[in-house]
Parts: sequence; C-alpha cells; structure tokens
Amino acid sequence: QRIYAAGGDLIVMAQVSPGAEIMADGNIHVYGSLKGRALAGVQGNLDARIFCTDLQAQLVAIGGHYRTSEAEDASLKGKLVQIHLKEDALVIDQL
Repeated sequence: QRIYAAGGDLIVMAQVSPGAEIMADGNIHVYGSLKGRALAGVQGNLDARIFCTDLQAQLVAIGGHYRTSEAEDASLKGKLVQIHLKEDALVIDQL
C-alpha cells in the first residue's frame, strides 16, 4: 500500500506494515510502529522531519537522502525518535 500527502504533512495513527510506503511533501508522524518505508520532503523540502514511536523502518528518506534498516541502531527500537537532515546526512535522535 502507498499513501502520499501532497503539499503537506502526513499523520498515521497506526502501524506502517512492512512493504507499505508513506510519502509526504512535508513532515511525517507515525504514532505506531514504522516497519515499512517513509519518505518525507518528497518535493525537495530538506527541513522535513519524520517522527515515530517505534522505528523499525525498511527505509527512511528526507528530501532524497536515504537510509536503510541495515544502518539503524538497534538501541532505538521501540523508542520515540525524530529523523532529520544535518549537513546532508540523516540523523536519528531519541526524544
């Protein structure tokens, strides 16, 4: 399944299953497990952010900068996090 929020933010109040893809021109908020793919700032918004309560994503991206699950820190699983760009690199901060 694919959901795209054109011109704004996307708020998901449930789990994003493996294989699912959520995209937004703005920020993405997931109030559940993020197990699929999340792409924020699809139209080039480098200030976009991704927030989720349980990061297990296959892939996250902001403004075309991608990071796959192989690069994730296992200690962040089940934690509230935000993902943003800093100096052209995706940064994941626990909140």
